[in-house]
Formats: sequence, structure tokens, C-alpha cells
Amino acid sequence: MQLDFKQIFTAFMVLFAVIDIVGNIPIIIDLRKKVGHIQSEKASLIAGVIMIIFLFVGKSLLSVIGVDVNSFAVAGAFVIFFIALEMVLGITLYKDDDHDAITASVFPLAFPLIAGPGSLTTLLSLRAEFDIENIIVAVICNVIVIYIVLKTSAKIEKIIGANGIKIVRKVFGVILLAIAVKLFAHNIKALLA
Repeated sequence: MQLDFKQIFTAFMVLFAVIDIVGNIPIIIDLRKKVGHIQSEKASLIAGVIMIIFLFVGKSLLSVIGVDVNSFAVAGAFVIFFIALEMVLGITLYKDDDHDAITASVFPLAFPLIAGPGSLTTLLSLRAEFDIENIIVAVICNVIVIYIVLKTSAKIEKIIGANGIKIVRKVFGVILLAIAVKLFAHNIKALLA
């Protein structure tokens, strides 16, 4: 096994940008207000496991159910689009009265927010370019960063303040909208070609 630090760093940065855990802080804070507590360890671990499993079986799994990577990415674009709309417009589209700390740590936090269609499709494209062990190290490094952000989100909220959170939420909502549009446009072209 030969680890290549350039590959690890590149894969880490690409995944970090796609997962955008720092940009998700407003959603994490929102979620914590709804459920009271988020299990950071559980959410990080589950997201990491989902990403590593998907790295190995993702393409085969999608082909078994008759879905190609582009269709998966377009569906992911819709999910991201609606999350972004909630952030920008300050509305709630997804309502689930059964939210508790355990289910919220898994859904929507671990999946689809952290290990979502964006990060899963990114993993498939990274696999075509990099060695699998380097991608796994990059995923583990991202999981550590995710855990730290989840654990310190309350402190980050205190530093930024309520108005700061609202501003950050709107700004990242617009960025998320742009990512959703880009993901949709890129993959719809491939589907229609």
C-alpha cells in the first residue's frame, strides 16, 4: 500500500468543498434547536461509513437498481435545491414531527447532508482518478473535521450570534442553490446526450 500525500490532499480538498460542513453550520444549529441534541460521534461515523461503502459498491449498486451516476446526481441536485430554498427564504419544506436526537443524527444530518448525492458522486469521480487507499484517508480526514465542527457548532453560534447565523445561512443558501444548479446542468446534459 503506497500512500500519496498529494492525492490525499487533493481528494480531501475536493470532498471538503463538496461536503461544505462549515457552510452547513446554520443547518446544524437549526437541527439542534428542533431536536435538542445532536450525536456528533454517531453522525460523523455513519457519514464516514456510508461514504467508504459507497466508494466500493456505489457504481454497482446504482446499476443494480437501474440508475446511472448522472440520474443520481440530478436527484441529488433537487434535494440540495430544496435545502437551499429553505435557507434563503426562511421556510420549512421538509416537516418531520418524529425528529429526535438519534434519527436527526442519521437523517438528515449524516445522510443526505454530509454523505449526500454530491459527496457520493464526487467519490465515484475521484475513484476514476486516484488510488482507493488515498481516497479512504481523505474521507477519514473529512470525518474528523466534520466531528470537530459538529462538536463546536454551539460555540461557533455564540461567537457569530443570532444575526450572524441568519446572514451566514442566507449566503450559504445562495451558494448551495448555485451548486444545485451546476450539478443539475452538468448531469442533465449527460443524460440528454
